[in-house]
Parts: sequence; C-alpha cells; structure tokens
Amino acid sequence: MPRWFSNVVIGLYLTAMSAGIVSHTLKFGSASHPFMYYFVWDMFCGWSSHEIRYHLVGEGESGTYYELAPGPWTRFMPYGDLDRLHYDVLGNSHRKMALNVLKRTEHEPIRRIVVVEEVWPKKYNLSDRIWAMRFDEPKDPMSYFWQRSEMTEDGRVISAVPDYLAYLTQKSIADNPRLVNDTHAGREHYVLNPSYRRGSSDYESDGTE
Repeated sequence: MPRWFSNVVIGLYLTAMSAGIVSHTLKFGSASHPFMYYFVWDMFCGWSSHEIRYHLVGEGESGTYYELAPGPWTRFMPYGDLDRLHYDVLGNSHRKMALNVLKRTEHEPIRRIVVVEEVWPKKYNLSDRIWAMRFDEPKDPMSYFWQRSEMTEDGRVISAVPDYLAYLTQKSIADNPRLVNDTHAGREHYVLNPSYRRGSSDYESDGTE
C-alpha cells in the first residue's frame, strides 16, 4: 500500500475523531444528521453503575402476597439468565404481565398490584476473588427497594413515581443551591403531551398516568 494512501487514511480518521470529540464536548451539531452517530463519542451513554431488578407483587384480601412475575410456566430469557421482566426499564409491560398471570391462575381476590424496583451497585457483582483484589473493605452487598407504582386488581394505576436513579439525580440537584439557581435562570415553558388531552381514547384505554 502506498505511503501517501496510508497517510490519507490516518489523517481522515484523526480528523473525524477530532470533529466528533469537539462536537460532543461543545454539544454543537451532534444530532444534526444521523451520520453523526459514527463520530460522536457516546459508546457508554446508556450504561449505569447500578444493577436493577423488578418484582411484581399482588396483595390478596387476606394480606397474602403473591409473586406475579415470572409466571408459573416456562420462563422466557432472551439474553442470558435474566427474565424479560427485567429488560423493561420504562415499565411498559409490567401491567400486562401481572394481569396475564392473574388471568391464568387460581388465587384469592387481589386487592392491589405493586411494582417494586430493586437496585444495587454493580460492583457487588464482582466475584469474591476480584473483590479482594480491588477493594480493602469486606464485600457486603446491599439492595435498595423502591416502589415504582401501585395498581388496582384490574390494572388501573393509583400511584407512580420515577425510577430510583432518577430520584437520586433529582435529589442531588435539590441539595445543591447552585444547581437550583441554575434551574430558575432560563425561561418558563410548557410541555404539552397529546396523550393527556381530555377524551383521548389511547389514554383512557391504557389506564396509565
């Protein structure tokens, strides 16, 4: 391969990488074209330092709690050893999964359905050998349990809150006076969502808030 051709390839690569870094750093033009995805440095933008699991729990009239997911049949684990329940971060299918189990099983009358989020730092996923090499303190895994939503027996949402990581983000802003002042520096605006219009058939049929 001619030397000049190698120099051109290297020059184009460094130019594209530099342009992507500058665009990402200055937040300028990073979404101007779909082709920018190949230049903007966002390889780990969706990664989290916490592990998340979801629990669907039904409370009967007698006060007994029932696990509503996974169902009492063959489990579907598309990637590895995790049930598909844990891949739905937005919780779009949790209601359907719970109602599906209640519809196809025998049980006492259900009073409410609760979606519980279990969160723990991913560092506790390390093996004991790797943990001992990396940390001085003993390995003491601890999970945080966060109630995401509460529904009636027919799936009507009574209450719902953001996920635990979003709560931590909001709390970190609320505890920082400088960031609180920055939130009031911009102009007021309104965000209108068509799904919240009164009389929307999609909103009424879904039953979510």
